[in-house]
Amino acid sequence: MISLLIKLFAFLKLSKVALSAGTMLLSVAVYTWLFGWRFAVGLVLLLLVHEMGHYYAARQRGLPVGLPTFIPFVGAWVQLKQIPHSVETNAYIAMAGPVAGGLAATACYFAARNTGDGLLLALAYTGFLINLINMAPAGMLDGGQITAAVSPRLWLIGSPLMVALFFVMPNPMFLLIALFSWPYFSLAIRGVPADAEYFQVPLKTRINYGVFYLGLLGFLAAMTYLLHQDLQKLYPR
Repeated sequence: MISLLIKLFAFLKLSKVALSAGTMLLSVAVYTWLFGWRFAVGLVLLLLVHEMGHYYAARQRGLPVGLPTFIPFVGAWVQLKQIPHSVETNAYIAMAGPVAGGLAATACYFAARNTGDGLLLALAYTGFLINLINMAPAGMLDGGQITAAVSPRLWLIGSPLMVALFFVMPNPMFLLIALFSWPYFSLAIRGVPADAEYFQVPLKTRINYGVFYLGLLGFLAAMTYLLHQDLQKLYPR
């Protein structure tokens, strides 16, 4: 019986790895069809690094977490198997994704500068842009989870911002994000109860997260803008 349980556990663990690897390969295949295999592999690796940032941050905080799952045109996510006990823990885990993703995009940028490879430059731009959008204070995005540690009222910006982005860069994903972030928006309107233990964060911690958030947001925005200019020069219309 014990031997059977061990084999069953090993099978389930292998199945989780297979699911993660399988969805990753599916994303590579879909993106290859649209953009070519080099860009597809680079894009999926950028998403993987972002998600592994969340994964290791969750493990650091002692939370069980699953391997990344990928869906083409949606992105990827890791599933926490236990709800974080505080908004600060949730913000810490959320912050790790854009930090890791930003570092990966920066690595692509320096590789592009050293080699003159336009594809690496495009990957760097894409990496910065994805992480920048993900920093928006919409409840379901990393930015929404981070800013909740500063003030949940920042969720009031999130859903309207996603709707505005839809008109700037027409993409139905922005509307879906706005829709799924609506419960956070509604909570921000009603106001979080002052005695809600989950949202209790010391003032110093709120300031630290606020400063770090603005710094990372500014870096991602600046790099996205600069690389957009570089790509326009490299590939003029």
